[in-house]
Amino acid sequence: MKRIFSGIKPTGHLTLGNYLGAVRRWVEVDQHQADALFSIVDLHALTVEHDPARVTRLSRQAATLLLAAGLDPERCTVFVQSQVDEHARLSYLLECVATDGEMRRMIQYKEKSVRAREAGQSVRLSLLTYPVLMAADILAYGTDEVPVGEDQTQHVELARDLAVRFNQRYGQVFAVPRATHPKVAARVMDLQDPTSKMGKSHENTGGIVYLLDDADVVRRKIMRAVTDSGREVVYDRAAAPGLANLLDLLAAATGEDQAGLAASYDSYGALKKDTAEAVVELLRPVRERHAEFAADPGQLDRVLRLGAERARGMARPVVDRAYRAMGLLPAV
Repeated sequence: MKRIFSGIKPTGHLTLGNYLGAVRRWVEVDQHQADALFSIVDLHALTVEHDPARVTRLSRQAATLLLAAGLDPERCTVFVQSQVDEHARLSYLLECVATDGEMRRMIQYKEKSVRAREAGQSVRLSLLTYPVLMAADILAYGTDEVPVGEDQTQHVELARDLAVRFNQRYGQVFAVPRATHPKVAARVMDLQDPTSKMGKSHENTGGIVYLLDDADVVRRKIMRAVTDSGREVVYDRAAAPGLANLLDLLAAATGEDQAGLAASYDSYGALKKDTAEAVVELLRPVRERHAEFAADPGQLDRVLRLGAERARGMARPVVDRAYRAMGLLPAV
C-alpha cells in the first residue's frame, strides 16, 4: 500500500478552504486508500514571530478539527510534528545535503522575507531553512505521495532532490516521493478578493469562512461576497471570478456541476443565499463533532499520544539508517 504524508500548520484557524481543498479528501479518500499520516506541523509555526500560547491552542484546535472532520485514528496516523523527534533529527542531516542557493530560490522565502523586512522585522534563519524541515517531514516516513496545492510543489521537488542526492552520496536510504494534485479538491478563493486563495492567516477576515464560525457568521460572509459587474449568472473564472467562487462553493457542497448550477439562477442574491445555506449545512456536523471532542480533552491527548508513538515507530528506523549512512555513531 502506498504511503502518503500531509500536514497542516497551526498559524491560524482552519478555514473552509482548508477543508474543501485538502481535509475532505483526506477523510473521504486518502485514509481509505493509503497508509496515511496527517500531522500538525507545529515546528513550522516557529519560523515567524508568534505567541507560544496561541501556537499551543491552535495546534490542539487543528487536531480536534481533523478528527471532527472524520479522520479515523484506526485508519490513519494523526500526530503533532514536535512530538516525534525524528523530524528535527533528520532535518539537520538534510541541511548538510542542501545548499544555500536552493534555500534562497524558494518562492515562499523570497515573499515572506520581503514582507518581514518591509514591516521592519528581522528574518529568522528558520524561515530560510524550513523547506529542509518539510523535506524531513516527508522523507522520514518513506513517503510515496504528498498531496499538495500547486504553491507547495516546489517544496516536494526539493524533498525529491535531497532524497536523490543523499542516496547517491551515502547509499540508498530514502524513498523518492512525488507531489500529487488531487483533481477532486476544490480551490476556494477569498470571498472579498476572489483572485486570492482563502488563507487562514490573512489580516482581512471578512472574506474567510472559518470552520468554527457559527451559522449566522457564515451566512453573513457569503451574502457579502464580492461578485462581478453584470447581471447574468455564468461560470467563468477569468471574466467573473466572484461568481465562479460562489459556484465552486455551491458545487463542492452539493456535488453538482458548476455550469449546470449557473444555468439554474437568474440573480446573484438567490445564488448567494443557496450557497450560504449549503455551506452552513456542510460545516454543521464538523462543528458539532468538534464541540464533542473539545469537551473531552483527554481523548485528544490519547489520540495524539498513540499517533506520535506510531509515527515514531515508522520514522526512527529510517532516520537511524540515515545517521549511520552519514558516518555517525549509533546511540548507546
